[in-house]
Amino acid sequence: MTTRLPAEWEQQDAVLLAWPHPGSDWAPRLAAVRRVFRELLRAILRHEKAVVVAPDPEEVRRELAAAGLSEDRLLLCEVPTDDTWARDFGPITVFHEGEPLLLDFEFNGWGGKFSAENDNRITEKLRRQGLFGRHPAMRPGLVLEGGSLDSDGRGTLLTTARCLLNPNRNPHLGPAELEARLSELLGVRRFFWLRHGFLAGDDTDAHVDILARFCSPEVIAFSSCDDERDEHCEELRRMETELAAFRTPAGRPYRLIPLPIPAPIHDENGRRLAASYANFLIVNGAVLVPVYQDPRDEIALTRLGEVFPERELIGIDCREPILQGGSLHCLTMQLPKGVLA
Repeated sequence: MTTRLPAEWEQQDAVLLAWPHPGSDWAPRLAAVRRVFRELLRAILRHEKAVVVAPDPEEVRRELAAAGLSEDRLLLCEVPTDDTWARDFGPITVFHEGEPLLLDFEFNGWGGKFSAENDNRITEKLRRQGLFGRHPAMRPGLVLEGGSLDSDGRGTLLTTARCLLNPNRNPHLGPAELEARLSELLGVRRFFWLRHGFLAGDDTDAHVDILARFCSPEVIAFSSCDDERDEHCEELRRMETELAAFRTPAGRPYRLIPLPIPAPIHDENGRRLAASYANFLIVNGAVLVPVYQDPRDEIALTRLGEVFPERELIGIDCREPILQGGSLHCLTMQLPKGVLA
């Protein structure tokens, strides 16, 4: 039997998002962050469907209609939510014998840092509502977030030891046991473990989707820093060395695309935030890239445009989402082609 974890650039049915509401941490800046969500949805809906979960979907419907967003490709689902990080509580879809299988991993709020009781149940509630039709969903019993994994679609997984091997996730499993379990569940044949690299202000324990991403089976984009005075410089250079040592299945080095990290962005308490251009989202026909009104925005857009020449590059201002610690990829989860009912 074959199981395969698809790459993000493969065809998709939709993108899953969770709408920010007054009961979430977004409450103090709700209007501002909802503007970003509308912009994000506008970009997604130009290319594919979007599934939006919310405690009050009718309120969302009215707001989006007032903004001129068409309902043609929009699916609104009534589901209680704690927060909006769909990448980490949404289903991870694999293809088992060619058919979609939704893996509903445990989400524990990044090692118990935040409340996640509602978010941990979202995939199951969507399944019961019929969103996925007859496609099966499986609860593997492991703590795992989508932001901690990146796939080339051909059996290679890029991840970080700092997150997956953290005792606040699955302390009962050692590295070999975890690899064996993920090989079984995801069809992974090769594990690329990054043991270096971090961004200050990151609550996820170094999710790979802010550090390094497959852009194709031969290309990896990564967060880079050349400023010797920056606290990230040494660790990101060590991560680059690790990436340079990885080889494709054919034995060739990967083409590495450096994405300079933005100038420091801080919250109201002076804490540096984990802003990254590696947190881009690939959708059908486009790549959505977080931007921060920083001169490095254009560098990131240009370099990613060279990697994705046949896709539209769309910059989304993420100065609001980053105040809660995440960006575009963190806020979304793609649903591969064939998943929706």
